[in-house]
Amino acid sequence: MSSIPLDTMVRPADNMSRQRRGASAVIQSIASKIIILGLQAGTGILTARTLRPAGRGELAAMILWPLFAASVTTLGVPSSLIYHLRRYPEERDRLVANGFVISVFMGVVAAALTAVALPWWLRQYSPSIIRAAEWFLITVPLCSVTLAGRAVLEASHDFSASNAIQTLTPFATLIGLLLFLGFHHINPPTAALSYIIASVPAFWWMIVRLRRIGMKAAPVEGRMMKWILGYGVRSYGIDVLGTLALQVDQVLVISLLSPGAMGSYVVVLSLSRMLNLFQNSVVMVLFPKAAGRSASEVVAMTGDAARISSLVTAVCGVFVCLTGPALLRILYGAEYVPAAGALRILVIEVVLSGATFVLAQAFMALDHPGVVTLLQALGLSLSIPMMLWLIPRYGIYGAAISLLTSTTARLIFVCVGFKVFLKTRPPKLLPVFDDVRFLIGTLAALRAERAL
Repeated sequence: MSSIPLDTMVRPADNMSRQRRGASAVIQSIASKIIILGLQAGTGILTARTLRPAGRGELAAMILWPLFAASVTTLGVPSSLIYHLRRYPEERDRLVANGFVISVFMGVVAAALTAVALPWWLRQYSPSIIRAAEWFLITVPLCSVTLAGRAVLEASHDFSASNAIQTLTPFATLIGLLLFLGFHHINPPTAALSYIIASVPAFWWMIVRLRRIGMKAAPVEGRMMKWILGYGVRSYGIDVLGTLALQVDQVLVISLLSPGAMGSYVVVLSLSRMLNLFQNSVVMVLFPKAAGRSASEVVAMTGDAARISSLVTAVCGVFVCLTGPALLRILYGAEYVPAAGALRILVIEVVLSGATFVLAQAFMALDHPGVVTLLQALGLSLSIPMMLWLIPRYGIYGAAISLLTSTTARLIFVCVGFKVFLKTRPPKLLPVFDDVRFLIGTLAALRAERAL
C-alpha cells in the first residue's frame, strides 16, 4: 500500500489537513455528480418512455455532435491550461485569454467540418433530422470555450464552480423537456432543442465564476498561444482518445444501425456510464493536485486513487449487473429489457476504463502526455475495426464487446507504460484492506467535521 494517495488521500499525520481538504473536494465532486446522474436519469427516463426506441435513436442522432465535435478539436487546451496555471499562476490572465481564443477558433472550425460530414453520416435518417442536427452545431464554440473555462476553474481549485457548470446542463435540459411535455409537444426535434439550449446557462455561469475569481482581459499573443499549444498538442491525443473511447461507439452505431437499435443502445450505455461518477470525480481533483509534484508522490497518489475509486465502482457495478433487467423495465420500459446483456458487458468496461483514465493522470502530471496518448491510441485502434466487423453481425452486443476489448488493451498498455517510460513499477490495482479502512475513515472524518 503506497503512502501518498491523491492529495485527497494522503495518510501521514503531518499532511492531515491537506488530506481533508482534498478528500472534501472529491466528496463534493461525487455529491455533485450524483445530482447530475439523477438529473440525467430523469431526462433519460422521460425521453425513453415518451419517444420509444426509434425516437430516442433520432434524438441521439441530433444531440451527439456539438459536444463531440468540441471535445475532439480542443488541441489539448484544457489540459494545457491546468498544467501551466498550476506551474505559472502569475501568467493566469494571458493564459486564459489566449486559451479562449484558440478554443473559439477551433469550435468554429469543428462546427463547419461536422456540418459537411453529417448528411453522409446520417444518411439513414430523415432530411428533417439531418437539418436539425446541422443547426444545432451553432453551439459547438460555446462547448469548446466551456471546456477550457472549466479547466481554468479546476486549476484554481474552484471545483464547486466546475461541478455547478456540469449540473446546470442536465437541469436546464430537464426543465426544457418538462415544458414541452406540459404543452403536449414533445418529439425528437423539440427534445433535442432542450438538450442543445441547455449549454447556454452553463456557458453563462462559467463566465460569471471566472470574473468572480478575478479573470481580466489580456492581449492575444502568438508567443503565448505557442506556449499553450506546446503542451496542449502533446496532450491533445488524450482528449481525443478520451472522447472517442466514450463516444466512438455511438458515432458508429448511428451510422450502422437503425434508429430503434440506436435508441436501445443509448439507454443501456447511459445507465452503465452512471458508474463513471466515482473515477471521474477523483480525476477532476487528481490532475490539478498532482501537477508539479515529484514522480514518487504522483505515482503513489495515482495508485491509491485508482484502487479506491475502482473498488467503489465495482461494488456498484455488481448491483447493476444483478438488477439490470428490472432496472431497465422499471425505469425505461419493457422495450429496452432485451438489451440487458449488453448492459452487463458495458458495466465491466466502465470499471476498467475508469481505472485506465485515473492511471493516465500520472503521465499527464509528470509532463509525459505524449506517451500516454500513444499507449491509449494503440488500445483504441482495436475498437474501430472490431466495431465495423461486429456491429453489423451482433448489433449493440458487438459494440459492447468491442469497447470492452479495447479498454482492456488500453489498461494493459498504460500499466506497461509506467515501467517503460516512467521507470517505475505500475501501481497495484487490486484493493487491499488498508484501502477499505482508509475509505471508511475518510468518510467518518468528513462526517465528523460537518457535524462540528
